[in-house]
This record gives sequence, C-alpha cells and structure tokens, in this order.
Amino acid sequence: MSENRVLIHRDGVDISVVDRGGDGTLLVLLHGLAGSARELLPTADALTDAFHVVLIDQRGHGQSSRRPEDLSREAFVDDLAEVITQLSPDRPATLVGQSMGAHTAFLTAAARPGLVERLVMLEGHAFGTDEPDEAARLRAFFDSWPAVFTSADDARAFLGESALSEAWIDDLEPTPDGLRRRFDADVMERTIAAVHKPRWMEWQELTVPTLAVFAENGLFSAEQKAELIARRPQTRRADIPGASHDAHLDALDSWIEVLRAFLLEDGSAEITLVR
Repeated sequence: MSENRVLIHRDGVDISVVDRGGDGTLLVLLHGLAGSARELLPTADALTDAFHVVLIDQRGHGQSSRRPEDLSREAFVDDLAEVITQLSPDRPATLVGQSMGAHTAFLTAAARPGLVERLVMLEGHAFGTDEPDEAARLRAFFDSWPAVFTSADDARAFLGESALSEAWIDDLEPTPDGLRRRFDADVMERTIAAVHKPRWMEWQELTVPTLAVFAENGLFSAEQKAELIARRPQTRRADIPGASHDAHLDALDSWIEVLRAFLLEDGSAEITLVR
C-alpha cells in the first residue's frame, strides 16, 4: 500500500494523517512521544482487512507542525477529535494508542465519548509520574543527539541497535546537511510534562469498551498495572510476555494477536485477555 498523506488544519496547526485504506469503520492509530505514524504502519497493515485505518503524526511530531504553541493535553484531544469528525462524520471511531498516544486516546474517549466506539491502550496509564524530573531528563537525552547524522549507520552508532532506535532512524528527515530528527527536545519536554499529571477522574469517567495492554518489560510496575484496572474494573487487560514498552516494535506478532482478539472478538488469539 502507498503512503497517502493528508493535512488537516486546526487552529493554525497542521496535523499530518496517513490514510492506509481498508474497509470498515474508522480506526485511528496514535504513536508515543518522539515517534510518528511511520512506526505503526505494520500495525495498520494488519488491520485494513477489517477497518479503514489512519495514522496521525501528533502535533510537534513527524510531518505535523513542529513547534505548535499549545502543547496542552486538550490541544492533542481537540486535534484527534477534528480528525475523527472530518474522516468519519457519521460514525464513531476506534482508537488505538501507544504510550503518550494511549494517553491522548483515552482522554479523547473521556471528553468526547460520542466520537469513540472502542479504545485500546498499549503501555498507557492515567497516574502520571512520581519522578518530577523525568521530563527534563528526556529533554537532556534528546538534546544530546547531534544536530544531524551523516548517515543511518552514524545514527545507529549513536543510538544503539534496538527496535526503538531503528524506528527513530527510519523517521529521520533527509536535509542537505544530513539526517535530522523530526522533533525538538524542548517541545518533547513540554509535551510529556503535561502527560505526567494524574488523570484519574477522566479514566474513571470512560464509558467506552477499553483494553489496557501491558508489556512484561514495560514502564509500569505490577502495582501500577493493577491500580489502573482496580480504578475502572470493567477495563479488560492483556499482557504481552517478553515485550518492552515498545511492544508494537519488538513483539509485533503478539501485539497484533491481542489487538485483533479484542477488536474483532473472534476468540482466536493465543494470548489470553484477562480482567
């Protein structure tokens, strides 16, 4: 399938949307911090037999506006709501997000339940963080990157060899001076600082069917995973063994099995959905 991109304009910001095609209701995929739609293309292509799948570069990321003034969670929610309204005006969409994208998705489902039919959160949470300097540490990491890399091998030597590093390398922007990242470190800091505030009220107000997917070697402790479900017991839960926070990259087959089992309710997945 070709990469068909459209720009949706809202409040002075361009939101880049990849339309992967497919038949059925709209399914929107949302990447995590410092990512882009590109890393979720394999997920998209595994679902176009049952859904019309689109992927969003969230503001400040990918090919969307790089330095939007408003980086509040509400701005991200309003962007997603605009995409759904324009692309599926007559029927709610299914939302699937990873990490920060999961956070955007569940806040949208809470604020605009009429726009959302189902919700899947991969390595997402509502508790925020108990590490107040985490956003600053992430900025320092991104600031440590060279302004440009001379080649993909140069980037790999700096970033290391991992599924996440390869996703970043694949998304580097070619320029006359070399390959540069498609995001700015200060924008990432401001974006994730807003994600790090607790959102339990919105989580408990969710009315749509929801699946929380956790990775065995992800970001969250056993206690944090349990708390998310305890605060909203109707949430279904799935765990992917051996996977990292970026399970959509390093455990793709297992991730797709879990995703399809919930979205299609066909009961064929080998990984059990648990409450």
